Amino acid sequence: MLRLLEEAEVPAQEGGVLTAVAVREGQRVKKGELLAQIDDQVARLAAEAAQSQYEIARSKAANDVRMRFAKKALEVAEAELRRSTESIERFPNSVSQSQIDVERLTVQKNQLEAEQADHERQVAVLEMKSKENELSAARAQVARRRIVAPFDGVVVQIYVRRGEWIEPGEAAVRIINVDRLKADGFIPATRANSELAGKSVMLDLNGVSGEREFGGTIVFVSPEVDPITGQVRVWAEIDNRNGRLRPGEAARMTVGRAAR
Repeated sequence: MLRLLEEAEVPAQEGGVLTAVAVREGQRVKKGELLAQIDDQVARLAAEAAQSQYEIARSKAANDVRMRFAKKALEVAEAELRRSTESIERFPNSVSQSQIDVERLTVQKNQLEAEQADHERQVAVLEMKSKENELSAARAQVARRRIVAPFDGVVVQIYVRRGEWIEPGEAAVRIINVDRLKADGFIPATRANSELAGKSVMLDLNGVSGEREFGGTIVFVSPEVDPITGQVRVWAEIDNRNGRLRPGEAARMTVGRAAR
Protein backbone atom coordinates (compact mmCIF):
# COMPACT_ATOMS: atom_id res chain seq x y z
CA MET A 1 0.00 0.00 0.00
CA LEU A 2 1.33 3.44 -0.93
CA ARG A 3 1.21 5.89 1.95
CA LEU A 4 2.31 9.43 2.66
CA LEU A 5 5.63 10.17 4.28
CA GLU A 6 4.76 13.78 5.07
CA GLU A 7 1.30 15.06 5.89
CA ALA A 8 0.07 17.67 8.34
CA GLU A 9 -3.06 19.40 9.46
CA VAL A 10 -1.41 22.74 10.07
CA PRO A 11 -2.77 24.34 13.27
CA ALA A 12 -3.06 27.89 14.53
CA GLN A 13 -0.59 28.69 17.30
CA GLU A 14 -2.67 31.59 18.62
CA GLY A 15 -6.37 32.38 18.70
CA GLY A 16 -7.91 35.22 16.74
CA VAL A 17 -9.82 36.35 13.68
CA LEU A 18 -8.52 35.19 10.32
CA THR A 19 -7.75 38.20 8.17
CA ALA A 20 -6.64 36.17 5.14
CA VAL A 21 -6.54 32.65 3.71
CA ALA A 22 -3.68 32.85 1.25
CA VAL A 23 -3.97 29.48 -0.53
CA ARG A 24 -6.48 27.36 -2.40
CA GLU A 25 -6.96 23.60 -2.56
CA GLY A 26 -4.61 21.98 -5.06
CA GLN A 27 -2.00 24.72 -4.73
CA ARG A 28 1.65 23.72 -4.30
CA VAL A 29 3.42 25.55 -1.49
CA LYS A 30 6.98 25.87 -0.25
CA LYS A 31 8.13 25.42 3.34
CA GLY A 32 7.49 28.63 5.28
CA GLU A 33 4.97 29.99 2.77
CA LEU A 34 1.98 31.79 4.27
CA LEU A 35 -1.20 29.72 4.39
CA ALA A 36 -3.42 31.93 6.52
CA GLN A 37 -3.07 35.08 8.60
CA ILE A 38 -4.50 35.75 12.05
CA ASP A 39 -5.14 39.36 13.08
CA ASP A 40 -1.78 40.56 14.47
CA GLN A 41 -2.37 44.29 14.96
CA VAL A 42 -1.88 44.22 18.75
CA ALA A 43 1.15 41.94 18.45
CA ARG A 44 2.76 44.23 15.85
CA LEU A 45 2.24 47.30 18.05
CA ALA A 46 3.88 45.45 20.95
CA ALA A 47 6.79 44.51 18.69
CA GLU A 48 7.21 48.15 17.59
CA ALA A 49 7.24 49.28 21.24
CA ALA A 50 9.80 46.60 22.07
CA GLN A 51 11.91 47.75 19.13
CA SER A 52 11.92 51.33 20.44
CA GLN A 53 12.87 50.22 23.96
CA TYR A 54 15.68 48.11 22.56
CA GLU A 55 17.05 51.03 20.54
CA ILE A 56 17.05 53.23 23.67
CA ALA A 57 18.81 50.54 25.70
CA ARG A 58 21.36 49.98 22.93
CA SER A 59 22.09 53.72 22.79
CA LYS A 60 22.68 53.80 26.56
CA ALA A 61 24.95 50.78 26.39
CA ALA A 62 27.01 52.37 23.63
CA ASN A 63 27.42 55.65 25.55
CA ASP A 64 30.79 55.54 27.31
CA VAL A 65 31.21 59.30 27.87
CA ARG A 66 30.88 59.14 31.64
CA MET A 67 33.32 56.24 31.89
CA ARG A 68 35.92 58.02 29.71
CA PHE A 69 35.50 61.25 31.72
CA ALA A 70 35.92 59.41 35.02
CA LYS A 71 39.09 57.71 33.80
CA LYS A 72 40.50 61.01 32.52
CA ALA A 73 39.73 62.73 35.83
CA LEU A 74 41.50 59.90 37.63
CA GLU A 75 44.57 60.33 35.42
CA VAL A 76 44.67 64.06 36.21
CA ALA A 77 44.26 63.50 39.96
CA GLU A 78 47.01 60.86 39.97
CA ALA A 79 49.32 63.21 38.04
CA GLU A 80 48.73 66.02 40.56
CA LEU A 81 49.45 63.70 43.48
CA ARG A 82 52.58 62.43 41.77
CA ARG A 83 53.87 65.99 41.18
CA SER A 84 53.23 66.93 44.80
CA THR A 85 55.01 63.80 46.04
CA GLU A 86 58.01 64.50 43.78
CA SER A 87 58.07 68.10 44.98
CA ILE A 88 58.26 67.02 48.63
CA GLU A 89 61.10 64.63 47.80
CA ARG A 90 63.09 67.46 46.22
CA PHE A 91 62.00 70.31 48.47
CA PRO A 92 60.78 69.18 51.90
CA ASN A 93 57.79 71.10 53.23
CA SER A 94 57.09 72.56 49.77
CA VAL A 95 53.61 71.01 49.91
CA SER A 96 51.63 70.73 53.10
CA GLN A 97 50.51 67.34 54.41
CA SER A 98 46.89 68.47 54.31
CA GLN A 99 47.27 69.22 50.58
CA ILE A 100 48.72 65.73 50.02
CA ASP A 101 45.79 64.22 51.94
CA VAL A 102 43.29 66.16 49.81
CA GLU A 103 44.97 65.03 46.60
CA ARG A 104 45.02 61.40 47.77
CA LEU A 105 41.32 61.64 48.63
CA THR A 106 40.66 63.10 45.18
CA VAL A 107 42.46 60.15 43.57
CA GLN A 108 40.42 57.66 45.63
CA LYS A 109 37.20 59.51 44.80
CA ASN A 110 37.98 59.43 41.08
CA GLN A 111 38.87 55.74 41.29
CA LEU A 112 35.45 55.02 42.79
CA GLU A 113 33.73 57.18 40.17
CA ALA A 114 35.53 55.29 37.39
CA GLU A 115 34.46 51.97 38.94
CA GLN A 116 30.89 53.26 39.24
CA ALA A 117 30.87 54.40 35.60
CA ASP A 118 32.19 51.00 34.48
CA HIS A 119 29.53 49.25 36.58
CA GLU A 120 26.77 51.41 35.10
CA ARG A 121 28.04 50.59 31.61
CA GLN A 122 27.88 46.86 32.37
CA VAL A 123 24.34 47.27 33.73
CA ALA A 124 23.36 49.14 30.56
CA VAL A 125 24.71 46.28 28.42
CA LEU A 126 22.68 43.76 30.45
CA GLU A 127 19.57 45.93 30.10
CA MET A 128 20.17 46.06 26.35
CA LYS A 129 20.35 42.26 26.19
CA SER A 130 17.15 42.04 28.22
CA LYS A 131 15.38 44.42 25.83
CA GLU A 132 16.75 42.41 22.91
CA ASN A 133 15.16 39.26 24.37
CA GLU A 134 11.87 41.12 24.85
CA LEU A 135 12.05 42.26 21.22
CA SER A 136 12.64 38.67 20.06
CA ALA A 137 9.65 37.51 22.12
CA ALA A 138 7.45 40.26 20.67
CA ARG A 139 8.49 39.35 17.13
CA ALA A 140 7.76 35.70 17.89
CA GLN A 141 4.23 36.69 18.90
CA VAL A 142 3.78 38.33 15.49
CA ALA A 143 5.17 35.25 13.73
CA ARG A 144 2.88 32.92 15.72
CA ARG A 145 -0.08 34.59 14.06
CA ARG A 146 1.16 33.48 10.65
CA ILE A 147 0.05 29.97 9.72
CA VAL A 148 2.78 28.71 7.40
CA ALA A 149 3.60 25.52 5.51
CA PRO A 150 5.79 23.16 7.57
CA PHE A 151 7.21 21.55 4.41
CA ASP A 152 6.96 21.64 0.62
CA GLY A 153 3.68 20.10 -0.47
CA VAL A 154 0.19 20.42 -1.86
CA VAL A 155 -2.82 21.96 -0.10
CA VAL A 156 -5.55 19.31 -0.16
CA GLN A 157 -8.08 20.74 2.28
CA ILE A 158 -8.88 24.12 3.83
CA TYR A 159 -10.91 24.07 7.04
CA VAL A 160 -11.30 27.80 7.66
CA ARG A 161 -12.46 30.99 5.98
CA ARG A 162 -11.49 34.61 6.25
CA GLY A 163 -13.35 36.43 9.02
CA GLU A 164 -13.80 33.34 11.16
CA TRP A 165 -12.40 32.94 14.66
CA ILE A 166 -9.79 30.23 15.07
CA GLU A 167 -8.69 28.67 18.36
CA PRO A 168 -5.10 27.76 19.28
CA GLY A 169 -4.39 24.23 18.04
CA GLU A 170 -7.30 24.23 15.60
CA ALA A 171 -6.40 22.86 12.16
CA ALA A 172 -6.55 25.43 9.38
CA VAL A 173 -5.12 23.66 6.34
CA ARG A 174 -4.16 20.09 5.43
CA ILE A 175 -0.96 19.66 3.42
CA ILE A 176 0.58 16.54 1.94
CA ASN A 177 3.87 15.91 0.19
CA VAL A 178 3.61 13.38 -2.65
CA ASP A 179 7.18 13.82 -3.95
CA ARG A 180 8.26 10.88 -1.81
CA LEU A 181 5.92 8.05 -0.82
CA LYS A 182 6.10 5.07 1.49
CA ALA A 183 5.45 1.61 0.03
CA ASP A 184 4.29 -0.32 3.09
CA GLY A 185 4.15 -4.13 2.91
CA PHE A 186 4.94 -7.49 4.48
CA ILE A 187 7.37 -10.33 3.79
CA PRO A 188 7.81 -13.75 5.43
CA ALA A 189 9.81 -13.56 8.65
CA THR A 190 12.24 -16.19 7.31
CA ARG A 191 13.35 -13.73 4.62
CA ALA A 192 13.52 -10.64 6.83
CA ASN A 193 16.89 -9.53 8.16
CA SER A 194 18.71 -6.28 8.86
CA GLU A 195 20.59 -6.57 5.56
CA LEU A 196 17.37 -5.80 3.69
CA ALA A 197 17.59 -2.13 4.71
CA GLY A 198 19.08 -0.17 1.84
CA LYS A 199 18.23 -2.76 -0.83
CA SER A 200 16.59 -1.59 -4.03
CA VAL A 201 13.00 -2.53 -4.85
CA MET A 202 10.69 -2.40 -7.83
CA LEU A 203 7.09 -1.39 -7.37
CA ASP A 204 4.60 -2.90 -9.82
CA LEU A 205 1.12 -1.38 -9.80
CA ASN A 206 -1.78 -3.62 -10.81
CA GLY A 207 0.61 -6.12 -12.40
CA VAL A 208 1.16 -3.84 -15.39
CA SER A 209 4.77 -3.31 -16.43
CA GLY A 210 6.41 -0.35 -18.13
CA GLU A 211 4.86 2.97 -17.13
CA ARG A 212 3.51 1.45 -13.95
CA GLU A 213 6.88 0.28 -12.53
CA PHE A 214 8.74 2.46 -10.06
CA GLY A 215 12.03 2.03 -8.21
CA GLY A 216 12.78 2.67 -4.57
CA THR A 217 14.86 1.67 -1.54
CA ILE A 218 13.96 -0.22 1.61
CA VAL A 219 14.23 2.09 4.62
CA PHE A 220 12.73 0.08 7.47
CA VAL A 221 12.53 -3.60 8.48
CA SER A 222 10.46 -4.20 11.60
CA PRO A 223 12.07 -6.23 14.40
CA GLU A 224 8.63 -7.69 15.24
CA VAL A 225 6.96 -10.74 13.70
CA ASP A 226 3.19 -10.95 13.40
CA PRO A 227 2.35 -14.11 15.41
CA ILE A 228 -0.68 -14.84 13.25
CA THR A 229 0.72 -14.37 9.74
CA GLY A 230 4.40 -15.01 10.48
CA GLN A 231 5.26 -11.90 8.47
CA VAL A 232 7.40 -8.84 9.09
CA ARG A 233 6.48 -5.29 8.09
CA VAL A 234 8.85 -3.46 5.77
CA TRP A 235 8.58 -0.19 3.94
CA ALA A 236 10.45 1.43 1.10
CA GLU A 237 10.80 5.04 0.06
CA ILE A 238 9.67 5.70 -3.51
CA ASP A 239 10.63 8.74 -5.58
CA ASN A 240 7.44 10.29 -6.93
CA ARG A 241 8.59 13.71 -8.12
CA ASN A 242 6.89 13.05 -11.45
CA GLY A 243 3.58 12.74 -9.56
CA ARG A 244 2.43 9.52 -11.26
CA LEU A 245 1.79 7.67 -7.99
CA ARG A 246 -1.02 8.38 -5.54
CA PRO A 247 -1.23 7.54 -1.86
CA GLY A 248 -3.73 4.74 -1.24
CA GLU A 249 -2.86 2.76 -4.37
CA ALA A 250 -2.06 -0.95 -3.92
CA ALA A 251 1.07 -2.45 -5.47
CA ARG A 252 3.37 -5.45 -5.54
CA MET A 253 6.88 -4.75 -4.29
CA THR A 254 9.79 -6.94 -5.42
CA VAL A 255 12.86 -6.74 -3.18
CA GLY A 256 16.32 -6.77 -4.73
CA ARG A 257 15.14 -5.65 -8.16
CA ALA A 258 16.44 -2.31 -9.34
CA ALA A 259 14.57 0.19 -11.47
CA ARG A 260 15.30 0.13 -15.16
